[in-house]
Amino acid sequence: MRWYDFSRFFAFFFPPSKSYVQVQLNFTKLAMSSDNKDQLPGEHFEPRQTATSDDYTPDQAKSLPLEPARQRLVDDILALYSCKPTVERVKRYSSDCVYDDQFVYANDRYKMAAQWFALPKLFSASVNNGYQVVKNERDFIQFKNDQSWTFRLIPKTARVTGLVSLSLDPSTIDSDFIQVKYHKDQANEKDYSHEGFGFSFKKWQADNVPKVLNVPEMKEFEQDKHAAKEDVRKYGTGTEEGNAPKEDFTKM
Repeated sequence: MRWYDFSRFFAFFFPPSKSYVQVQLNFTKLAMSSDNKDQLPGEHFEPRQTATSDDYTPDQAKSLPLEPARQRLVDDILALYSCKPTVERVKRYSSDCVYDDQFVYANDRYKMAAQWFALPKLFSASVNNGYQVVKNERDFIQFKNDQSWTFRLIPKTARVTGLVSLSLDPSTIDSDFIQVKYHKDQANEKDYSHEGFGFSFKKWQADNVPKVLNVPEMKEFEQDKHAAKEDVRKYGTGTEEGNAPKEDFTKM
């Protein structure tokens, strides 16, 4: 018998006071929200942080060790960054995931898949120069990443460091194939406000790339267009005032 079933049985013989009823309702809501957390869409899992510095250069010697299943997840994410998208690697994300970086805000796996499959068309090469896992928590993995991108149309290579934050799908945390609910990539010290022209462009880009990308693998994710979504959370600013606690990643 679950605790809230027992509480109903107990209340039949001992009618509760008004204040007790309110407390009981609060606990019931808490239990229900905990039980159903894995069913909440990706927006619910957004990590927020602002940094003391925009230096996200990884130190591989300090990288935290990962369990095999988690290491395979990170390896697949790095392969996606390195212009090696596959259907199986894109399935590392839940259908209702959110991908959030400087240029994109994709709020389902269909839109996010288009971003990964479009990369090889934009870049002739993408090389991972190293990464450093700085957090390995039950429902969260975070790492500094160093990536070199070589453009196709312009003979130029850009080297970019960033902070990659992966909020994990609660229903897959203990499985061999862990999935991601929210993927955030930050290249400077500020978090995202999700407001203004910059965000409008990010959203427009994510919404429209799938319409022009002619890749057969995208058919695998068409049903994800109908995944559950919540309204984007707006913060006014990407600083601490925008619900982005400050951390010093230079010491990690």
